[in-house]
Amino acid sequence: MVRISNNLVGILNFVTFLLSIPILAGGIWLSRQGTSECERFLDRPVIALGVFLMIVSLAGLIGACCRVSWLLWVYLLVMFLLILLLFCFTIFAFAVTNKGAGKALSDRGYKEYRLGDYSGWLQKRVNSDRNWNKIRSCLQDSKVCKSLIDDGSENPSVNAFYARHLSAIQSGCCKPSDECNFTYVTPTNWTKTATTSSNRDCNAWDNDPNTLCFNCESCKAGLLDNIKSDWKKVAVLNVIFLVFLIIVYTIGCCAFRNNREDNSWKRYP
Repeated sequence: MVRISNNLVGILNFVTFLLSIPILAGGIWLSRQGTSECERFLDRPVIALGVFLMIVSLAGLIGACCRVSWLLWVYLLVMFLLILLLFCFTIFAFAVTNKGAGKALSDRGYKEYRLGDYSGWLQKRVNSDRNWNKIRSCLQDSKVCKSLIDDGSENPSVNAFYARHLSAIQSGCCKPSDECNFTYVTPTNWTKTATTSSNRDCNAWDNDPNTLCFNCESCKAGLLDNIKSDWKKVAVLNVIFLVFLIIVYTIGCCAFRNNREDNSWKRYP
């Protein structure tokens, strides 16, 4: 009689195999339908994830249900490496997102962001010209700043704008820093005035919709604040996923032991 652990491993891997199909199909769709570099950014990782899940789930399914011990051994080895990798990534994610937060301003509905407040490792990633040119292109394509004037109020008053709750990217990339003391015209149009501020972002600001503050350190900081928030959520989910993987790995070990016992019994009746 097939043992319970083998059945559980088989069922779990069958479900994983079914999930890998839409993931793989989605990656292929992205690679064919994406019209810009930003839209095609995730196609290869998604395709790789779909293929990986499909191969590993098949190894676990066949190894558990057909009692192929070497396949189940490979499956357990991959699971162990995945658990180790996920554990290291979770610790790393918590470490690099431990620093940095927006600075609250009086009489403002938004916060401002400084690049130096964030993890040095994250700063290096966005300070790389190669990385930032791609990121900036994606931000421009997303029309994140155009949304400030497409909300039904074409030109809100300066006080109404100051009271708005902007996202970290909108605050960092779509307007100049408050300490520049520029004169408000529209949410994305400001008149430069003489300033004594040492903030380099004041010189980087331009009213051109394709420039704005996309070259500012505040824009990079706003992006890092978004990444920090997302990575923390991912890290919490990783902890839950790790517990699940450890349970599956334990069940898989029981199934592997069953296979070895059954093979020994058949060899020595």
